[in-house]
Amino acid sequence: MKNKVLCFGEVLWDAFGDEKKAGGAPMNVARHLVQQHVNVKFASRVGSDAPGDELVAFLKNNGLHSPMIQRDSNLPTCEVTVELDDKHQATYIIPQPVSWDNIQLDNNLKDGVQDASIIVFGSLACREKATHDTLINLLDETDAIKIFDVNLRHPHYTLATIETLAARANVIKMNEEEADLLIGGSNGDLKGKITEFQKKYHTKTICVTRGDKGAIVWHDYEFFEHPGFSVDVADTVGAGDAFLATFITGLIENKPIPKILINACAIGAFVTSQRGANPVYNQDEISRIKKS
Repeated sequence: MKNKVLCFGEVLWDAFGDEKKAGGAPMNVARHLVQQHVNVKFASRVGSDAPGDELVAFLKNNGLHSPMIQRDSNLPTCEVTVELDDKHQATYIIPQPVSWDNIQLDNNLKDGVQDASIIVFGSLACREKATHDTLINLLDETDAIKIFDVNLRHPHYTLATIETLAARANVIKMNEEEADLLIGGSNGDLKGKITEFQKKYHTKTICVTRGDKGAIVWHDYEFFEHPGFSVDVADTVGAGDAFLATFITGLIENKPIPKILINACAIGAFVTSQRGANPVYNQDEISRIKKS
């Protein structure tokens, strides 16, 4: 498998009180892939404003700027308010519409997806018709492996959109709460729900993360589980993105699913032990977590 990954979707400023950090799930996944030495490109759209200029500079500094970062002359760069509860869980107040609601299917994007062997996308950027239609066109025109990071942000999704994206995905990653929402109505346990979901969408690989309890993966008619690693939590922002990036790296390297799960859970745990979504990897600390 060629290791060219295209991450598509939102990029934004997360505002934690007076502090501001670049964010957006697909951008976070791309940044983790960079740390894991994967050849990754990022496609999004920012405003023609000062926050957009700052994001472009940030992406350049992090090796993620390309002609696939579009500029919008009418819609602003997205700035999200992040609130953490007493359990360090984040909630997000996301304005609408913003620049990444209007990603256009231009030649740069067409060329970028043709060059990719994997495309990673989520539900949030599909809340408005323009970006939704652009993504569907890309997915329908590429033979790349399609990885759907469900990433529900209430109220910015519809079941119809989720079904449209899930039907096109080879790999679907969601957390346990999202699984309950999407596969509700089943009285079975999580494995039963995943099986039910797979029968509906015929997905090759389904991964459900369970916070500090690790993750479960359905792959080629077999279940794999990992109980997770225990760490002192700083915040949970970006942990799922780190997990997904590590999962993708494992697929690229043709590692067995149990090995992929160990690595993905360890790096996800490391990220929760640090502030912010994209801490610089400390390999000694990650190794220590794996042995814990």
